[in-house]
Amino acid sequence: MTDGGLIRAGDLDAPFANVGGVTISRRQYIADAAALAERLPSAGAMLNLSIDRYRFAVGLAAALLRGHSSLLPPNHVAETVARLRARFAGVYALIEGADDGHGLPTVRHAPAAAPTAGVTAIPQIDPGLIAAYVLTSGSTGDPVPHAKPWGLLVRNARVEARRLAEALGRADLAGVTVVATVPAQHMYGFESSVLIALHGGAVLDAERPFFPADIAAALARAAAPRLLVTTPFHLKTVLDAGVSLPPLALVVSATAPLSPQLAARVEQRLGAPLLEIYGCTEAGQVATRRTTAGAEWRTFDDLRVAGDGAAATISGGHVPQPTVLADVLEVVDPETFRLLGRSNDLINIAGKRSSIGHLDFHLNSIEGVVDGAFWMPPEGSGDPGVVRLVAFVVAPDLARAEIVARLRDRIDAAFLPRRVVHVDALPREATGKLTRAGLADLAARQRSAGRR
Repeated sequence: MTDGGLIRAGDLDAPFANVGGVTISRRQYIADAAALAERLPSAGAMLNLSIDRYRFAVGLAAALLRGHSSLLPPNHVAETVARLRARFAGVYALIEGADDGHGLPTVRHAPAAAPTAGVTAIPQIDPGLIAAYVLTSGSTGDPVPHAKPWGLLVRNARVEARRLAEALGRADLAGVTVVATVPAQHMYGFESSVLIALHGGAVLDAERPFFPADIAAALARAAAPRLLVTTPFHLKTVLDAGVSLPPLALVVSATAPLSPQLAARVEQRLGAPLLEIYGCTEAGQVATRRTTAGAEWRTFDDLRVAGDGAAATISGGHVPQPTVLADVLEVVDPETFRLLGRSNDLINIAGKRSSIGHLDFHLNSIEGVVDGAFWMPPEGSGDPGVVRLVAFVVAPDLARAEIVARLRDRIDAAFLPRRVVHVDALPREATGKLTRAGLADLAARQRSAGRR
């Protein structure tokens, strides 16, 4: 299939990670992983709860060396963990310090670095080993697993590394420090911070900063050239906070499409090109675009898109079987497409069609809206035959009437919200994503508080 090395071939004493300002070599990484592997159960599947990104990478490698799969669920709440225990035999948790293992058998990271004297070669991993099960929330609430063989993940990482190096004008990512605001357990963070360190040559920064000041501090501690892996939500909060960031070589964004206006602001303020990555759990990352250069996405070198509309598929490279994408695409040619919206995101009101993503785009383009999202209440929750869109906004200086007036200039009147609800914050996940369940829960809490 592909090279099954744990890390790409190269100097074992080259830097692999930055942990609190201390450089960790590839040799040390292999030693730490091998030492942890010896303490893992003889069989089972690992729920890697490590927040520290280096420790997460050590856990991933230890599981691979032991022949175990890592479980990457959408969250770590008690119900999800219970479902994992029922689905996978021998689930155990890898934890830091005294962290809660959610009732699972636990293995803790070692408090000190392992000796490196015995590390003379790169360990080989069976390319067919299911390195990870990436789990998405099913319609029944039972996480749906997507198996990721090691060989395909390696190919995935290498093709992304080539694309990012191209954007940087470099031959590869060797020596480029990656600071990421997204957790390593999320597919995007897994690919774009952990895997590109393993097989793209980048240097992984161990931290996961969330707030603007923390992002600035993490970048300041990182060696140049710096690559920021983040989300539209984090980019907007950084710009709105007015914090100063050290020089960046490249900004990478995913989890939701960026508006052209925000992309232009990012490039102007941060002085670096911005590249968006498009992907999904089923196929992984498959395309990129320089948002300020146009709406078209370009597939990775060995991938091809086919079909059109809601039936578009991607195949080639690390996607050996044609995989249906969850979005509505306008396919320009086998290597180029435009993203029109998610297939489950489309709404029809009074015979007119739009998407929640399109409406969110215009809501968040209003000056003074710090964060905002449209929500469509489920059928049967209001007057029969009446569609009542709701807009939740974090906009302390804008009145409801002013928001509606500004939306009226941007979207068809059929999609103007019947209610605009001011909130202190939206229920975003660690990746910056908003889920329907999160918005529904927010709506329920607002109703309970008497804010209708």
